[in-house]
Amino acid sequence: MDDLKGRVAIITGASRGIGRAIALRLAREGMRLVIAAKTAEPDPRLPGTIYTVAEEVQALGGEALPLRVDVRDEAAIQQMVDQTMQRWGRIDILVNNAGALWWKPLLETPAKRFDLLMAVNVRAAFLCAQAVLPAMMAQRWGHIVNMSPPINPLVVAGRIAYMISKFGMTLLTYGLAEEVRGHNIAVNSLWPRTLIESQATITFQLGEPRYWRKADIMADALYELIRREPSSCTGKVWFDEELLREAGVDDFSIYNCTPDGEPLPIDWDLLG
Repeated sequence: MDDLKGRVAIITGASRGIGRAIALRLAREGMRLVIAAKTAEPDPRLPGTIYTVAEEVQALGGEALPLRVDVRDEAAIQQMVDQTMQRWGRIDILVNNAGALWWKPLLETPAKRFDLLMAVNVRAAFLCAQAVLPAMMAQRWGHIVNMSPPINPLVVAGRIAYMISKFGMTLLTYGLAEEVRGHNIAVNSLWPRTLIESQATITFQLGEPRYWRKADIMADALYELIRREPSSCTGKVWFDEELLREAGVDDFSIYNCTPDGEPLPIDWDLLG
């Protein structure tokens, strides 16, 4: 297992939810973190900004570089990478966490919404990976983690555009893992076994809080993944529970959002 102290991680979508939880978890390991997201100014409708998360990271002993980044903008992604290299001279980990959600059938999905899903989900993951690879290849060490699910044709109906974009991220995992295998760079996907409390589950009212888990479970699972030697774990879609079980965790109740919580595996049909 690798000592992550001093390692540099870029986390997109890091101003709230899973991205914020990941940042705080890695801060406790003494890592240096790029807090990348669109929200730089407080918004009464949304919790957190890149600056509030950066302050939390620093309070936990990590170093933070808050950057306002629109992942739809290729130039902004390259600038993020350039600023990271100027600040710390290396990039060890990329977490492609920024995401857009739209669970509607094809006839209820305008072209603009389809384009947004592709831009924020799969295209952004592709461009971010492309931008960080030169640094990772030069140092012969790296982890790229895409937040995307296992490919399952049975869950596509009713959310076609979203699933195209997320399965595209998973295909990126499979293909890029092979392309960079000889450079000691791991490329994996991470996905929750249950619904996670996030702005998405709250805004879109996906289930009830008693069926959700805290974002901390994804943060802990990601930590267990990136502390492995890259050559030993690449080209796979991991569930959060799977990684934690391998680390010796067998009681997941600490992650429940409510005391009487009964988180269940995601049932796409019930979610609509």
